[in-house]
Amino acid sequence: MAKLHISSTPHIHQKGASTSKVMLDVVIAMLPAAVAGIIIFGIQALWVILTCVASAVLAEFLFNLCIHKKQTVGDFSAVVTGLLLALNLRADIPLWQCVIGSVFAIVVVKCFFGGIGKNIVNPAIAARVFMLLTFASTVAGGANPIKPEIEASATPLVTLNQGAEAAASIKVLDLFIGNHSGAIGETCAIALLIGFAYLVARKVIKWYVPTSFAATVFVCYFLFGGFNATFALQHVLAGGLLLGAIFMATDYVTTPITGKGRVVFCIGAGLLTFAIRQFGGYPEGVSIAILTMNLLTPFISDWTKKKTLGGVK
Repeated sequence: MAKLHISSTPHIHQKGASTSKVMLDVVIAMLPAAVAGIIIFGIQALWVILTCVASAVLAEFLFNLCIHKKQTVGDFSAVVTGLLLALNLRADIPLWQCVIGSVFAIVVVKCFFGGIGKNIVNPAIAARVFMLLTFASTVAGGANPIKPEIEASATPLVTLNQGAEAAASIKVLDLFIGNHSGAIGETCAIALLIGFAYLVARKVIKWYVPTSFAATVFVCYFLFGGFNATFALQHVLAGGLLLGAIFMATDYVTTPITGKGRVVFCIGAGLLTFAIRQFGGYPEGVSIAILTMNLLTPFISDWTKKKTLGGVK
């Protein structure tokens, strides 16, 4: 009889798959956005990325060493957390703040709860929100591109929140190629969509999960903006919505285990994103929306789980 292995989530069902292979695929999928961010914002973006990744890996290594736990840095989950956090930060953030954010993500949010598969919220999102509350002046908003022909300006979300008339000054093409200010990994929609296509092709994520998130926000702004499809599309492409929908709302550990549950999760996150952006005092709402839905994941999973044959409905 084969030996039975009992472990916490994520459970990999694909033949030949493993946690490290899945995490490596996620890293590869984020590389286009990382490269685009470096091209758009310059060498400082590279330092932010390297600092976050190195700090995350080192924090996990030292934590495991201190408590005499088997090393887990080889599963690439710490690399994913560090890289994802970096892509959510602006390129001109002080590097020492990147270290604090990465350590918080790994040690407090991940390791204190037992490591991969046991954290109740996404470590990168929690760290980003923590940094936003702690270092608001250097985390909020976004850096400006290094291209000399682009003048310093507010992020597209700030302009979009002024209404459809103000949004007319924002070109959809600029949102696709990253010709605007913002966080390192959120500006170039094309790079994010390449990562999305890769993850779907590798069967790491289901296409309908990020799509349901983006579609919810699109429909909300389409209705709210007077049936203006361009205005709705601008809100989908601006800010961290695609980054969050593709790489954070698809997290195996902190999202529901059922397909129906994941759709419910993303619709809820989309509605919260719309509400925070439109009626809150903060122009971006993706991180807070996903973090909130992370806390509701156990209830959504229980509500949408399949009933056993002959079981009580």
